[in-house]
Amino acid sequence: MTPRSRLNPFRLFGAVGFCVLTALLSAADPRTLVFFGDSLTAGYGLEDPATQAYPALVQEKIAAAGLPWRVVNAGLSGETTSGGARRIDWILRQPVDVFVLALGGNDGLRGIEPGISRAGLERIMERVREKNPAARLVVAGMMIPPMLGADYTREFSALYPELAKKYSATLIPFLLAGVGGDPALNQDDQIHPTARGHAVVAETVWRALQPLLTP
Repeated sequence: MTPRSRLNPFRLFGAVGFCVLTALLSAADPRTLVFFGDSLTAGYGLEDPATQAYPALVQEKIAAAGLPWRVVNAGLSGETTSGGARRIDWILRQPVDVFVLALGGNDGLRGIEPGISRAGLERIMERVREKNPAARLVVAGMMIPPMLGADYTREFSALYPELAKKYSATLIPFLLAGVGGDPALNQDDQIHPTARGHAVVAETVWRALQPLLTP
């Protein structure tokens, strides 16, 4: 073997170093956490939804923990499960690593038949799985006042644990736990949380999400 043909250790080190650096940079790239919901997620009625809505507060917790995740707030005021099923493909144009489904409250308030709500929620979850098979799913449960009768309320509330089980998703039993029904934490309509209410929601969501976001 001639000197010219010998393996240059410095060149080898440079090549290996470049590969390691590339791997480290790729590992550090932020992963994507999507909140797909309605006005509760969008931060309806807040002075500054971009900083006060619960997805933004979760992003703050992620940053404080030093985790490489970015939050996408895909909340849309007035959205129903059927509407969400129609727009999900637009949201899925980007890669998704964790997907939080927080829809259904408007269905309940409008008295939409639970079977229709179920079909919309299933369509959304199936599309997420088709586009991002490795994505972790989180289902945020909703509850409604018993104004439409006990049977409707019970059937509606049961949707979320049933779907979480079917799709092996993490379940948040009630998105508005500790907030719903508390006048001090809701706006005048007693439906949408205040900034203080969103802080409570963020804590509820964070407890469910943190194990999914931590390596």
